[in-house]
Amino acid sequence: MTRVFVVDDHEIVRRGVAQLIDAEPDLEVVGEAASVHEASRRIAATQPDVAVLDVRLPDGSGIDLCRDIRSAHPSVNCLILTAYDDDEALRAAVLAGASGYVIKNVRGGSIVDAIRRAASGNTIQAPEVMMRAARTLHPETNPRRGSIDPALSLRESQILGLIAEGMTNREIGDRLGIAEKTVKNYVSGLLAKLGMERRTQAAVYEAERKHQADEGGGRPL
Repeated sequence: MTRVFVVDDHEIVRRGVAQLIDAEPDLEVVGEAASVHEASRRIAATQPDVAVLDVRLPDGSGIDLCRDIRSAHPSVNCLILTAYDDDEALRAAVLAGASGYVIKNVRGGSIVDAIRRAASGNTIQAPEVMMRAARTLHPETNPRRGSIDPALSLRESQILGLIAEGMTNREIGDRLGIAEKTVKNYVSGLLAKLGMERRTQAAVYEAERKHQADEGGGRPL
């Protein structure tokens, strides 16, 4: 059973999302909150698997709340809930350590699927969305042409590319013909080499590398 906490200051939206979640046999809402202050206290107490966070809250930002949750409770994966499909929201979500973001007007099935993927520690955004994030990141956080690439093995490079395509560990294992646990070990190793904590960050990194290679006619140096 995946435990979910929902944060939104609009009661109708919050209750609607909670009802969608509770209707699924493998998902359970363990708490709700309408503010950053209330959510911080209750998430610490309930320790959910996934926190669904509205961007705009009366006493702060869901982005900042995500960053605080990821810092204090690394086992809690976060989804950013927003009414706006814009690059700034995506950029902020990625840098805050979110698994991704969900638009409020998407189908209910998309929300619960995103929650399941986030609970498994997977990136939920499509490759083209990750490319948008890569293009909006602050220059200092972008891998730049001329920088020295980390010494990734061939297998790590393959897995990094498949992460950027939004594949789960199981899907990567099926594609490469290796065990899911082996994939997990490779992912941990390549994240360590890249100096990153989240596969979302690695997906953005790879999307930017591919964009630079396409622009330059080859792999960035």
